[in-house]
Amino acid sequence: MSRRTPPSKGTAALAPLRARWQRLAAREQALVLLSAAVLALALAWLLLLAPPLQAWRASAARHAALDAQLRQMQQLQAEARQLQEAPRAPPGDALAALRASTAQLLGTHAQVAVLGEQVTVTLQGAPADALARWLAQVRTGARAVPLQARLTRSPSGPPAWSGTLTLGLPPG
Repeated sequence: MSRRTPPSKGTAALAPLRARWQRLAAREQALVLLSAAVLALALAWLLLLAPPLQAWRASAARHAALDAQLRQMQQLQAEARQLQEAPRAPPGDALAALRASTAQLLGTHAQVAVLGEQVTVTLQGAPADALARWLAQVRTGARAVPLQARLTRSPSGPPAWSGTLTLGLPPG
């Protein structure tokens, strides 16, 4: 005596589809299979092949951007080494260098107030390009480090800044 096992839920759910498949003509079955194959190829393309191909196409641009970033970081590293290797100026010389560069580059647009190892520079309509050159010069010449900046840009005319900058002088 042979016992038949009852059909599982999955098999029972597929029974109407199998019956429908059996009722289709051979030509219709071929079209359904072709449609399923096309759909499978489209899904394979979208999910498996397109993302790596897109990443490969974008890799040249990303590589160029990373190279530019590396060059910039190497330039900053060289600048940091240059600053580390530069001889340290006594605090009085650093303050004198800061005052001289302020007078030369910012002129009447800046006032300097000294409190110990901190210097507060008050700006009034300082031209942006002169301020940028001054910051670079006091960083290298006076070895001053910006600690705090409260600046506002003038709303009209050429770019100019007003506000205060607090700089730290090298310890003496």
